[in-house]
Amino acid sequence: MSDLPRKAVTRTAKLAALPLGFAGRATWGLGKRIGGRSAELVARELQQRTAEQLFKVLGELKGGAMKFGQALSVFESALPEEVAGPYRAALTKLQEAAPPMPTRTVHGVLEERLGAEWRELFLEFEEKPSAAASIGQVHRAVWHDGREVAVKVQYPGAGEALLSDLAQLSRFARLLGPLIPGMDVKPLIKELRDRVSEELDYGLEAQAQREHAEEFADDPDVVVPGVVHQSEQVLVTEWIDGIPLSEVIADGTEEQRDRAGQLLARFLFSGPARTGLLHADAHPGNFRLLPGADEEEGPESWRLGVLDFGTVDRLPGGLPKTIGTSLRLTLEGDAETVYALLREEGFVKESIDLDPEEVLAYLLPIIEPAEVDAFGFSRGWLRNQAARIADPRSPAHQLGKKLNLPPSYLLIHRVTLSTIGVLCQLDATVRLRDELEEWLPGFVAAE
Repeated sequence: MSDLPRKAVTRTAKLAALPLGFAGRATWGLGKRIGGRSAELVARELQQRTAEQLFKVLGELKGGAMKFGQALSVFESALPEEVAGPYRAALTKLQEAAPPMPTRTVHGVLEERLGAEWRELFLEFEEKPSAAASIGQVHRAVWHDGREVAVKVQYPGAGEALLSDLAQLSRFARLLGPLIPGMDVKPLIKELRDRVSEELDYGLEAQAQREHAEEFADDPDVVVPGVVHQSEQVLVTEWIDGIPLSEVIADGTEEQRDRAGQLLARFLFSGPARTGLLHADAHPGNFRLLPGADEEEGPESWRLGVLDFGTVDRLPGGLPKTIGTSLRLTLEGDAETVYALLREEGFVKESIDLDPEEVLAYLLPIIEPAEVDAFGFSRGWLRNQAARIADPRSPAHQLGKKLNLPPSYLLIHRVTLSTIGVLCQLDATVRLRDELEEWLPGFVAAE
């Protein structure tokens, strides 16, 4: 019997209790204010209690609930600081840990998928998981040929749980929306549902990881562990040590944060150009900072370890050239051509007419990191962007509501936003323009 709650009624009851809990705490807060406590103090307590309940339930349920929590976690930087504080610890916890499966369940999956003599495949196998995520957990082990490996075991019933959770979450997406100003939560949940079948298929994940591992085999900046063995519900890959990005965010030096940010941006833009695949799960738990072979070379020799290829976007020609061309023309101030490109690609529907100059004014603050040689990403900058777009009184909010996101760009958009969120959490100074010039089609004008 798995510890992943599989009965729909149990999971639905836990998730349905969330909005009721929000309402109950609001009533509690009103009572406290009537009793004479300051609104600010009460608000902070409300936020902390809300965070504790929301992410405790998401983490316990794993499945789609935790997947949603991980997706939200990278947008923590967009929250106002007085709100972000109570949420930050709970969000970060979701990136690296979740309640583990019972040992007997793990053994049952391994016996079913690798055979009754599965232990003979390993010289060592650690019973305690080293990491747990939304659909599976990872055990450190030593393969029979002596290689250190990571053994990823899928939770029994994970697919059913993912779909059930995300369906339930979508019913009260409106209540969750205020967590991330300026972001419509419902399309995020829908897109996560659309990706469920791919993420559950370890065969597809192994294929994507092999392609990345082969392409980046001798890369000085990026490390992708090779695939050792794959079967349904079990994926064995090479083990890599390193500092989880969540730890770099919390305690890293300025040099570590800047290096991690530069490499993350490099991987985001170079991956599709080199492999035709976009790693589409950009939260800190999937990245490691690895010291270089020569410690005397310092931070410039550190590399980025990349894990979890369960969700990828297939882009055979790399990132669409329209992105790079539109970005370049926006920086050049060519409002008319940018507007024509956006309309052609479906970002502006045929039934809607907008002022090209107003569209340019909407875009320019967002692409500020591409305008300068080096940009300092920060929570403050992202909060300002989120507030500008979220404020119903602002022209940016009114214009943003009229823009459209074509389905083919949905995952690219989410990955880009997620990566920016992580860069802001890192508080990293990044030479983003260098990466765009090197890897983004259309960003450099053809001669």
